[in-house]
Amino acid sequence: MTAVRTQPDWRDFSVPALPPLLRNALDCFVEHGYHGTSIRTVATRAGLSVPGLYHHYPSKQALLVGIAESAMADLYVRSTAALAEAGEDVEDRFALLIECLVLVHAYRWEHAFIAASEIRSLEGPARDGHIAARDRQQKLLDDVVSAAVSSGRFATGYPKDASRAVTTMCTGVSQWYRAGGPLSPEELAVRYVQICRGAVGAS
Repeated sequence: MTAVRTQPDWRDFSVPALPPLLRNALDCFVEHGYHGTSIRTVATRAGLSVPGLYHHYPSKQALLVGIAESAMADLYVRSTAALAEAGEDVEDRFALLIECLVLVHAYRWEHAFIAASEIRSLEGPARDGHIAARDRQQKLLDDVVSAAVSSGRFATGYPKDASRAVTTMCTGVSQWYRAGGPLSPEELAVRYVQICRGAVGAS
């Protein structure tokens, strides 16, 4: 009997995004910045010796690459699952994609914040790969907005600019959102869907 493949639950954030060592590195980078964090600091936080850490990751750069790649992969998987749930209606696709972006950047704010702010610290092919992953992610929203404009559902005269502005608004959640505030991530996502619909000229 063939197993039925199901879409991942893109609204579920109960499973940790990172293995413990990368999680410890992430915490250090959030507290001290990438350049302000020594490999010894990460090793101490993780309860390892420096050689013990190097057994898993050969450099501080490798830790950052692992964090950044994981962030982009997680966001893309969740986003494509949200689009699959939405079906073919462009307004549903837009709404669920915005919901997904906000939830990820609220629940996983540290992960998203470091992946975005420390792109300057990624080197060579890792930086190129991160930019390519970011462009692939952006294209998901660009395509939805473009299709909605073509079908007359969105009225913006600048679909690509509007799409980028909406993405910037949603990813910016990671810079300020913290648990315990007046809105839950889900409530914030509902509000952002309404705001973003206005940005693209939805009726």
